[in-house]
Amino acid sequence: MKKTFRSTAITGAAFLMATSAIGPGFLTQTTVFTSQLLASFGFVILLSILLDIGAQLNIWRILAVTEKKAQDITNTMLPGAGYVLAVLILLGGLAFNIGNIGGCGLGLNVLTGMDTTYGALLSCVMALFIFWMKEAGKAMDQFAKILGILMVLLTLYVAISSHPPLGQALQKTIMPDKISIPAIVTLVGGTVGGYISFAGGHRLLDAGIKGKEALPQVNRSAVTGILVTALMRTVLFLAALGVVTGGKILDASNPPASVFRLAAGETGYRFFGVVMWSAAITSVVGAAYTSVSFLRSFHPWIEKQYRWIISAFIVFSTIIFISIGNPVTVLLVVGALNGLILPVALALMLLAVFNKKLVGDYQHPLLLQTVGWLVVVAMGYMGYQTIADWLAN
Repeated sequence: MKKTFRSTAITGAAFLMATSAIGPGFLTQTTVFTSQLLASFGFVILLSILLDIGAQLNIWRILAVTEKKAQDITNTMLPGAGYVLAVLILLGGLAFNIGNIGGCGLGLNVLTGMDTTYGALLSCVMALFIFWMKEAGKAMDQFAKILGILMVLLTLYVAISSHPPLGQALQKTIMPDKISIPAIVTLVGGTVGGYISFAGGHRLLDAGIKGKEALPQVNRSAVTGILVTALMRTVLFLAALGVVTGGKILDASNPPASVFRLAAGETGYRFFGVVMWSAAITSVVGAAYTSVSFLRSFHPWIEKQYRWIISAFIVFSTIIFISIGNPVTVLLVVGALNGLILPVALALMLLAVFNKKLVGDYQHPLLLQTVGWLVVVAMGYMGYQTIADWLAN
């Protein structure tokens, strides 16, 4: 495999995972939780980063070593379980994608004044175009990378304009005044929950980057993806914190848009349009690609027709959005539900390292196993607490 192609694929996988996570729900969750927890939200971000890295390194390494996708690993260990996992991932990805399409429409509405329905339709066509290009994988990698960098830079400008209290943010990141378990579950679920856990790992497999010899590149790609997501989360947190601590009131109907406008005026508001559209369209691409990747190995016909199936996934998401509108509440709930899928999916991957039929003579690092099981227990417990609180209320 050419060195340039490998490098592009490794970076592309990282940005595919990162931009899959950075969608409309990501922008909304980060802004809402910042307004609720203020500087203490920095601690939630820090803890979620550690949990994210623990989950991603385990999952991506196991995918690479077994040279199989998650549903096939699961089916090998427990026949039929892979189909259940695939259905859960597919439904979660579809729910997210409805919101992602809505985010595309909103972003273009802010930028051009175009009706959100037409903006959603135009974005749907653009996403389909990417998948029908001759070198779709390479195009997807470059698309995710360019828009990922653009989002971070524009949000950084807004963060600087909002003049956040950096000292207070740093202090409360280490010693928070309050900790929110639902916020942790939602953030981790929105970053590495559901289909997002496997976005980059499945992309590396499709690019032929697999086996024990590829583990250093897999490690680098996984950590890079998390750090890009963390950087965007931190910059947006600081932007929102500067606005809130400055005494300004966020618009409850669209919190992230009001952060950009209050911090940097009409220029900031236009920047929000670019960031929202970029976040949404890359998430549409990531959700569609990864969700369908859970079906491709089940039958040769699916593998052969996967571009048509991805296209149908995107078109169906668009039709649902146009029918019911942008489900903002659904985005928050699905983020939390994806956090509940994570401990199940991660536990299945960790159990795979004991199956010699899958891993051969590979020895999974004890430290990674320990961290992985800690993430499973922590996310399982916090997910249970979150559900209990919802039911109680």
